[in-house]
Amino acid sequence: MYTRRLKTKLRTWGSVLHRSCDNGVGARCQDDLFRGYVWTHEASSGKFAPSLSALIGRCLFGPDGSERSHGSSSRGAGLDFSRRNFGSFGCPNGGSVVGFSSAAESAKNDGNGEDDGSGGGGGDEKVPKLGASWIDLYLPRQARPYAHLARLDKPIGTWLLAWPCMWSITLAANPGSLPDLKMLMLFGSGALLLRGAGCTVNDLLDRDIDVMVERTKSRPIASGLLTPFQGLSFLGFQLLLGLGILLQLNNYSRILGASSLLLVFSYPLMKRFTFWPQAYLGLTFNWGALLGWAAVRGSLDPYIVLPLYFSGVFWTLVYDTIYAHQDKEDDVKVGVRSTALRFGDLSKEWISGFGIACISSLALCGYNADIGWPYYAFLTAASGHIAWQILTVDLSCRADCNRKFVSNKWFGALVFGGILFGKLAT
Repeated sequence: MYTRRLKTKLRTWGSVLHRSCDNGVGARCQDDLFRGYVWTHEASSGKFAPSLSALIGRCLFGPDGSERSHGSSSRGAGLDFSRRNFGSFGCPNGGSVVGFSSAAESAKNDGNGEDDGSGGGGGDEKVPKLGASWIDLYLPRQARPYAHLARLDKPIGTWLLAWPCMWSITLAANPGSLPDLKMLMLFGSGALLLRGAGCTVNDLLDRDIDVMVERTKSRPIASGLLTPFQGLSFLGFQLLLGLGILLQLNNYSRILGASSLLLVFSYPLMKRFTFWPQAYLGLTFNWGALLGWAAVRGSLDPYIVLPLYFSGVFWTLVYDTIYAHQDKEDDVKVGVRSTALRFGDLSKEWISGFGIACISSLALCGYNADIGWPYYAFLTAASGHIAWQILTVDLSCRADCNRKFVSNKWFGALVFGGILFGKLAT
């Protein structure tokens, strides 16, 4: 029953087919039954993407590339197919399996042929991107490009922007008291909006670069799903909402918050002029360490907030240098700069130094704020986390770099927990 339902959906929406070719070049052909197009050589002779062949019980291609006959059941075709191992399949005797995007993933374009920037030749049916996010599955078609532009399906950026705000707000709470819940909610919402605005600015200014970088060429503006004017209009909408949040703070915080926009708008240009754009991002992303304290206290205590702010800058240099190693080959081709290129083979030594500086600054901040002992217990755990990142990351592996980068939300959570319980214990 499960197979029959999914087969019916595939007939309705079509699928993206992948065929392995001996010469390593994707061969374009058409399956009349499922109306899919072969456009890449992602399949291999060993393991394959979830197989349409497995669903209908056939291997479409033999080892020599010729079309082979098929039976009517997956058991008859000798394929290992079940819901549990629905991850990879292989044809018996070295034949090729045809992979496909799932019905849900294929449905994201609702049959309108809209290109999401993932590829496909001119004049052919537009190819939906594999690994569709919740944006593609649940949002209206017209809203999807804007949600992707704001990176709503990638919350790690919001977490990294929000944690310094949460640290600062919690530090500013009275000893033995919980932090201001209203402030936490306001700054959480502000982090979501400002991160989206920053991504929009970045994509507007970098659209000429993004089209040349494999990881970014499918972004809405670079791929043509949105025009620069639409992106600019969306930016204005996000900034208007952010202004509504900023106006709920005190006057000191309003001025301090508005001044961060200079950093937000200029950061995307830094990679064109300096090998240290990650440091500039640190100055931008951790502005909340200053703003959170000011929103609660109405002023700044430099002995507490400056060590906190610079600990965030050093933290950013760690995680964003790791992140930049994903694009170092493309960065060389298009002529942009990063700390990953600046440090090269010495990257681990550099980020180790930044990690030590981050933890030292956090310890100084806690000492100046007279926080209780739980803070230092959590800080020890956070030190172990950042050491684990640095020691185990494979800087030549994009997937591992991304995993370590995303794990930094837990570093932020550990520091936040230490500040919270340290203040309660004071």
